[in-house]
Order: sequence, then structure tokens, then C-alpha cells
Amino acid sequence: MSKKMEHKQSSANLSVDDEITSQTSQHKIVNDPIHGYIKLHPLCVKIIDTLEFQRLRFIKQLGNGYFVYPGASHNRFEHSLGVCHLAGKLVRALQGRQPELGITSNDILCAEIAGLCHDLGHGPFSHLFDGMFIPAVLPGSKWKHEQASTEMFDYLVAENKLLPEFDKYGLTELDRVFIKEQIDRPSEPEIAGSSTPDQKEWTLKGRPKEKSFLYEVVANKRNGIDVDKWDYFARDCHMLGIRNNFDHNRCIEFSRVLDSQICYRDKEVGNLYDMFHTRRTLHSRAYQHKTTKIIEKMVTEALVKANDFIKFNGKDGKKLKMSESIHDMKAFSQMTDHVFNLIVSSTDTDLNESREILKKVLRRELYKFVGQIQMLKEDEKKTLIATIDKQTPEGYPAEDIIIFQLVTLDYGMKDKNPIGSVRFYSKDEPNKAGPIRQDQKPSFIPDHFTEQQTRIYSKELDTGFLKVVREVLNSLSDKTTESGDKNSPDEKDKSTKSSNDTEG
Repeated sequence: MSKKMEHKQSSANLSVDDEITSQTSQHKIVNDPIHGYIKLHPLCVKIIDTLEFQRLRFIKQLGNGYFVYPGASHNRFEHSLGVCHLAGKLVRALQGRQPELGITSNDILCAEIAGLCHDLGHGPFSHLFDGMFIPAVLPGSKWKHEQASTEMFDYLVAENKLLPEFDKYGLTELDRVFIKEQIDRPSEPEIAGSSTPDQKEWTLKGRPKEKSFLYEVVANKRNGIDVDKWDYFARDCHMLGIRNNFDHNRCIEFSRVLDSQICYRDKEVGNLYDMFHTRRTLHSRAYQHKTTKIIEKMVTEALVKANDFIKFNGKDGKKLKMSESIHDMKAFSQMTDHVFNLIVSSTDTDLNESREILKKVLRRELYKFVGQIQMLKEDEKKTLIATIDKQTPEGYPAEDIIIFQLVTLDYGMKDKNPIGSVRFYSKDEPNKAGPIRQDQKPSFIPDHFTEQQTRIYSKELDTGFLKVVREVLNSLSDKTTESGDKNSPDEKDKSTKSSNDTEG
């Protein structure tokens, strides 16, 4: 066979041939609707062409948001390619701008692989799985998808015998540790018992402290400004039809590393506020949309009821439930959004309840949104339930019918201004970083950065019952208004859970 025919044959066998449009110096070029033509390193392509990575094609980026926004059909697969691209682009920009940082080609490739693999551990319907399903079936569990991502990375490398490929491109075991540390690591205060990210004792193993800025590229625990958000802000806005005023390319262009931290030009402060405002807008209008959240609730109920009856093949031939599969990557790699259709199309009588709930979702027979009120305490919820019970006929037990959902909207750091954790430099002093000056702050920033509301839904759709619930709710709302705003800036955030826990 001629070399030309061999090349054609190898190209035809690519599992990403829908995306591959050309080849440059052994790199693959992908045409992405958000970033245009992006270049993928051969090792990244090896990772992409595995069953474990291809699984991300079948997990919706916004989970059940697709039932609300018809355009939200994009998946974790294309988002991961975008984060890979932006990670490489940012680190290369820093390398070219500041050669004294000693950034190597291995550093760049490790950042790209971390961006590519950061979402390998997502379960069915993305954040619904680790944010709602796992807490329901495993109360008290601290399992998160980041943990599964690192475990899936190890499994992917071993299962596909990719260690020689890592060796081929000069990546060592320490580099693989660095990749996993970028995806999942303790929060900065936990690393050294410090209240700031600037630890006196550096405990991460992948890179030395002088390269600590590299840990801010894919998942920035310091202030939340990272390429993961940059991609999904742009991608989600594009697919949802929501305007995005934030320009991540400007951030890359005006980024510098000072005092081991990624800093930005002072004139970029407005652009960064746009970034956090875009985040809040996406949560308000999409991620925590009232219909999206109740569909998530219904799907979670269906998955919980189905948990004991749907099994996946784990290692050593074991059959594992969905909740057990989180600790077995062979079983976990088989779980995607297809569990929805698995339940709907099943004839198993054990799945009758789950199947009926999901059919209601498809038929749009959703639990009814009754209203929204400022955050309710537990005793206030009980009072509301008791009041409804008194005013409705027997057979409508409010405790079994009414659903409360706490919604938190913030800028990513609860009640704090995230810009306070960002350092800026000026044109005149490019090597000196500090907080933004008061006179440089935009005049349109909010007075406080978090708000909480309690949403009330009803499983009962009887119009008479719903009318009573609304009347009781309106009465309680009037009393709350008279007694003052419970979400005023002076009130402490009573929830320990930020909306940052359910990002898209």
C-alpha cells in the first residue's frame, strides 16, 4: 500500500472524523463554532479517540436545561475540546509575554490535557448527578465529579495503554500527577492551613511553588477566573441565545503573572465584571430557571426510584447500581444520559414509578410552580405547610405535595465581590500588581453580590388547591415585606451552598 493510501486509510479510521478537517505537523485541526479552527496535540487526539472520552458526546452540557431551551443540545464533549484549546492559548500567551517564567512545552501540554479531561467524571445529566442524585441516595457523601475525573483519567490511560504515548511526548509520572492536581485538588486553605492561596508550605507535587500560577488556568480556586468558565460562558450563551458581553480573548491578551498569580491590566476590570455578571445571568435565566429546576427534581426522583433496578457491569464481572458505580470506573464509563431512555423504554415492572415520572416530563405534566418568596427558615416552612393544611380539604396533605427549592444567585463567591481577589497592573507599572483602586471601579457594580429565594412547587395540579397555596403564599410574602428585607446586605448568607456548586 502506498504512503498516500496509508494516510487516507488512517484518516478514515479516526473516531473524531466529523470534527477533523485538516492536518498540520501531526496536530489535528478542529472546526469549533465558538473558537474557530483549533489545534489539538497528537496526545490529546489519542485521549479523545477512546471510549471513555467519547462517552462525553452523550452527556448534555446543561443537563435537563435542554427540556427548556431547545438550543441547549451541546454536550460535555465539545466543551472539553474548547477548554483544552483555551488552556493552551492562555499558557502560550504567558510564555511568549514572560519568558522569565520558565514555562515549558510540557507545562503547556499538561494544561491542555487537564482542560481536555476535567469533565471526564460527569455522570448522567451533568451536575444533576453529583449535585442532586448522589446526595439523595448517599446522604452525607462528599463525592464530586472532579474526583471521578481524576479516577477516570487514570482508568482511561491504563485501559487504552497510553503510557507509551505519554513517554513518546516526554510526559512523566510527575506530569500526570500535575494534570490530576489541576482537575481536582484541596481548596487553598486546606492545603496548608492558610486563609489565602499564598501558602508558606507548598504541598502540591506536580509543579513547584514558583509555577503555582499554572494551577489557576483550568480551575481557579482563588477568584474563579479560569478557562473552564470562559468556554462554557461563550458556548452556553451561543447555544441558549443569550447575549454575552464578556470577551475572554481580551483577558488572555492583557494577562501577566506577578507574585505567582495571574493578573490583568487595570482597564480590564469592567470586562471581568461583565464575566461575573454573565455568570449570574446564566444561572438566573438558564441553569436555575424555574422550569429547569423542577424537571431536575422530577428526573432525580425517577433516578432514585430506579437506582436499585438498573445495573452496570463493573470490574470482576460485578453488577453495580448507579450509586455504586461512582467507585468503579468500568461501570461508571457506561453511564450517560441514555439512562433516561433506558427507563422509559423498559418493560420492567420495578421501574413503573420511575417510568411514569419521566413520561410526565416528556408530556410536560410537570409539578406546578406556585410562587417565589424570600428565603424561608425551616420553622417558616412548617408554618406555611400547616396553614395550607387548614385551608384545603382532606386528601391534600401539603407536606407530601409541596416542594421547596432554595435558589442562590451570586457572583461565584457567595456574598463576596470576586474582583477583590483579583490583582491588576497598570500600563506604567507592568511589573507591579495590586487590588483595583477605588477610582478605577465601574460605577454600575452591585451593592451586594448574593441573593436567595425559596421557590414553591406543587405536585398536585388541582386549580382549587393551587389557588389556596397562592393565597397563603401571598399572605406570607406581605408579612415578610412589612418586617423588612431578609436578603439585605446586612444579613449573613444563611446557606453554606453557593450556586457555584451547580455551574453549567
